[in-house]
Amino acid sequence: MAESMPWEYDKLTWPEMRDAAIARRVVVLPVGTTEQHGPHLPLDVDTYLCSRVCEGAARLVADEVLVMPALPYGFNWHHIDFPGTIGIAWDTYVHFLLDIVRSLAHHGFTKVLIVNGHGSNRILVEVAARQATMDNPVVCAGFSYFELGIDAVSRVRESPKGWVAHADEIETSLYLYLCPERVRRELAAAENKMLPSDFWWQDLEIGPRVGMMEWWSTFSDTGVLGDPTVASPEKGETLYKVMTEELAALIREFRARPVRSRKDHH
Repeated sequence: MAESMPWEYDKLTWPEMRDAAIARRVVVLPVGTTEQHGPHLPLDVDTYLCSRVCEGAARLVADEVLVMPALPYGFNWHHIDFPGTIGIAWDTYVHFLLDIVRSLAHHGFTKVLIVNGHGSNRILVEVAARQATMDNPVVCAGFSYFELGIDAVSRVRESPKGWVAHADEIETSLYLYLCPERVRRELAAAENKMLPSDFWWQDLEIGPRVGMMEWWSTFSDTGVLGDPTVASPEKGETLYKVMTEELAALIREFRARPVRSRKDHH
């Protein structure tokens, strides 16, 4: 029988959950997608990598956090031309997240982190986090796990600007470190057919100046945007270590952060 970890939300009983709320544990909700990631990576990339980073951080602060089961679907209709992708409407997605946080608030939790693993979820995760804080006696924050490792991405990447985006050097390196047997390395190939622009590009580290998303199939034949051929498990290990340590540090700081009372100045 597999041993459950003290930070696994769904492995607790309801009395243990009541005690966890009293202990002011931070609740972490990993969110990802089920979508294509080229010929060399499985459809679970965004969910799997995000979940593993959250688990790694939880091991460092096991008595301060609860990690919920990951949400494996997201806002990704722009990938729907590639078989296997599952898309969720933006408003359905936001309301779903709001209901989760509302449930947590009802149980007495006051600190919630929505940790995202898919680029196009990012704006919706932040909207949900902001609205959840307005609607409930909680402080909720939303961000992408890779945002915590931007400095490490800058150090290890060989790809130029606009080539760290999807099924690329970074995602492939992380997957090679965490679960190499699922990576079809012989099928990895570089691709980037985006139109040159001073305003819009895709890059995990160096974000564009203008927000826009076209159908993915208009600029990628394989589903890849970047160069997975320069990925390595060594890069993945470096990235994973930094991201988990940074998330653990955030959890500690977030847990200690006071929930201050609002003041209506009318």
